[in-house]
Amino acid sequence: MDGGTLQASILQFFDYQVIIDNWQLYLSGVFVTLQLTALSLILGFVLAVPMSIMLTSRKPWVWMPVWLYVYCFRGTPLLIQLFLLYYGAGQFAFIREGFLWPFLREAWFCAIIAMGLNTAAYQAEIFRGAIATTPRGEIEAARAFGMSPFRLYSRIILPSSFRRALPAYVNEVIFSLQSTSLASLVTLIDITGAARIVNSRYYTPYEAFLSAAVLYLVITFVIIWLAGGLERRWNVHLARPTS
Repeated sequence: MDGGTLQASILQFFDYQVIIDNWQLYLSGVFVTLQLTALSLILGFVLAVPMSIMLTSRKPWVWMPVWLYVYCFRGTPLLIQLFLLYYGAGQFAFIREGFLWPFLREAWFCAIIAMGLNTAAYQAEIFRGAIATTPRGEIEAARAFGMSPFRLYSRIILPSSFRRALPAYVNEVIFSLQSTSLASLVTLIDITGAARIVNSRYYTPYEAFLSAAVLYLVITFVIIWLAGGLERRWNVHLARPTS
């Protein structure tokens, strides 16, 4: 069997019309996936930066609570965390009667909170490692100029740490993107949720989930491409001068 015949035999099993008829469903799933990814990463970043600084402290009462948080969220599956928040919060009367209940009863907010808390643990460990590898010479020079601790972190330690942490952080962004597929288990229609709906309507798992995989691959490629440009811009001072 030649290449053209093999390709034709493979394509005849793929029903493109199913995907064409449901492109709007997939498109809305892409928007939901991107929103979940972006908002959870923002929430995680806001929490992770101060936690990473606390993890580098030598005082046990400062780093131990954060270490316990990171250990628990990294040591348990995100799906269980999501289920505990979405299905378990309503079990307690004080939560149902509290001001957070209008948010915790919605799958959208539960997914963002669960994914944000989860990625915060991973981001905190990434940034902690980057902060710990800051050259001592940079810190001593900043202190010699009389910088306060706040200015030392905001101008010296954190900017250089973010540059070193970028490759690992990009991996966490991709991991967070893929983790949004769990949102379909709590009624949200993301890319995976759209694929599940198409499969349930037409009984075409190959077309439904392969299309979803292609969409994830495209988004991942864009993330890697943007991160590569950002890394080159941040590290332009390290480039060799042209002679």
